[in-house]
Amino acid sequence: MNRMARVLALTAVLLLAAVSYGRPFGQRSTRGEPDPSFAVTVSLGGKQYINKGLVAFGLIPSNFTESTGDTIGGIGSAIALKRGTFVQNSDGTYQGTVVVQPDRGFNIDGTIDYQARQHEIDFLLSPYYDPDNLSFDDAMQTLQLTYRDTLLYTERESRKTTGLDALGVRPAEPLELFLTIEDPALPIAPSNDHLAVDAEGLVLNSDGTFWVSDEYGPYIYLMSPEGQLIETVQPPEAILPFIDGKLNFTSATDPTTGRAGNQGFEGLTLDSSGKTLYALLQSATIQDGGSDKTTSRYTRLLAYDVSDALVVRPPLIGEYVVPLPISSKGKTRAASELHFVSEGVFLVLARDGDGHGGDDAKSSYKQADLLDISNATDIHGTRFDDPANPIAQDGDLDDSIIPGTYVSFVDFIDDTQLGRFGVHNGKPIDQTLIDAKWESLALAPCMDPNFPDDFFLFIAADNDFISTQGIALGKPFNAGLDVDNQFMVFRLTLPGASASDVTPNHFH
Repeated sequence: MNRMARVLALTAVLLLAAVSYGRPFGQRSTRGEPDPSFAVTVSLGGKQYINKGLVAFGLIPSNFTESTGDTIGGIGSAIALKRGTFVQNSDGTYQGTVVVQPDRGFNIDGTIDYQARQHEIDFLLSPYYDPDNLSFDDAMQTLQLTYRDTLLYTERESRKTTGLDALGVRPAEPLELFLTIEDPALPIAPSNDHLAVDAEGLVLNSDGTFWVSDEYGPYIYLMSPEGQLIETVQPPEAILPFIDGKLNFTSATDPTTGRAGNQGFEGLTLDSSGKTLYALLQSATIQDGGSDKTTSRYTRLLAYDVSDALVVRPPLIGEYVVPLPISSKGKTRAASELHFVSEGVFLVLARDGDGHGGDDAKSSYKQADLLDISNATDIHGTRFDDPANPIAQDGDLDDSIIPGTYVSFVDFIDDTQLGRFGVHNGKPIDQTLIDAKWESLALAPCMDPNFPDDFFLFIAADNDFISTQGIALGKPFNAGLDVDNQFMVFRLTLPGASASDVTPNHFH
């Protein structure tokens, strides 16, 4: 099918979907800013950060198919606003395009040969600031989402990437086009020798290239605008998964040292200069306590100089310890995303796994919290990059290390805020139940002259491709439940923040 035919076919599908999901918004906000009673203020580094509340909600149905014929799912694994698309309209609405990236496909019954990819989705944001509760149908009109297209990822020799478990290792090898950069040992699926990618973080560069972080390595990949692998960044040995002294990238079991299984680089973000790339490990390495949730609190944040990434492999220039939040039972709330705010300050998404599609319908923690590493100890290039020297033992941090400062901030499961959009936490298990796995963050300026430090925080959920009408690799599947791809938008005051990676435009 050629591109025009595909666009026409998708347009027809979206027009049908519009019967349910695109009707006119019948109750616009009567306010120009959020009700001040919603505001939650926290202090960090002598500055006041304000959560002004939930302002929009939207979704893509669990059975929606994308241009390859696969069910669109897992898209909350990473999101990024496409540069130059964010526009403030004269009627107070906003529009733009969000790039979303699923992980390794539908894998409830085992990993599959799912090619890594990203999707472009247009949005129309109509912020709702009133205290009155909307119906669920009206709430979905506050963030209207329209699928556009899909880009597939390839590796060396234009081979497809795969989501199959990384049971093999491709030896390090030089690249013909580069004199100074070679591929390190790579995780592969032995059945087809293709690069195994469990994509998590996503950063879009100004030149059209983009960075992808993954869980198998855990590695960071630089991709071309066409989605082809350019370069691979390998972390220090302390983070690489070793079993009996040998690299072993499988996610099926924990290694002896290094990142725990399915606990790779969930967070990825770029600073405002575009020169420093940060990657956050989901939880502690095995030697740092990562084998048990009660001792896996102290994870690592890495900083790379990417100013000359096409010339030399990005060097590690910083490494910090992040003290993740813990539950009342002492279990770690693992990190699912990271977003740069200002120099030394980040948003960290930490959560439990409960909600729609989770083990329990009632969630107790889903938040975007603040992290400040201004006074944290930089451990890069020290003995702690050797797995023989853990930063923590049995959950106790080494006395020589000062961790970052972690402050609770944006609560995704506040009952009052969810209720305003017809959404709830806990039973009944239905379409209005909040999703379990929220895993992505993106910022866009509100462009409000009265509140120049105000930003919209976009978040999206990973629904794990859970659908009763799913399609994967051309074959139908029934996961026994329908979990939609949910999105929410909050309004925040973030002093000193910038959104240089968005390049907003005023009044369209």
